Amino acid sequence: MMENKPVILVVDDQFQNIELLEAYLEPQGYEIIKASSGQEALDKLSSNQIDLVLLDVMMPGMSGIEVLEKLRADEKTKSIPVVMVTVLKETEDKVKALEAGCDDFI
Repeated sequence: MMENKPVILVVDDQFQNIELLEAYLEPQGYEIIKASSGQEALDKLSSNQIDLVLLDVMMPGMSGIEVLEKLRADEKTKSIPVVMVTVLKETEDKVKALEAGCDDFI
């Protein structure tokens, strides 16, 4: 039995996107925690040990950028790597995400 799997929080309001990432990552040995909104993501971050966050940029309510800003402002979560998941090709959106503290894009 493999213990201490790296834990990835996948945040996306589109369920099929979460399923797709989960189908790809679980066989690679990652444990997946799912959240479908920014608030749910923040709740899960405060109650779990998360190694990486895959965060959708475009979500209703709280955007991925807003979630990222809250994450970076919190002492407990500010050093967790965050990869923004986006279909946006706009440089401006990427600049905003980088300024907010994201680590990479997919």
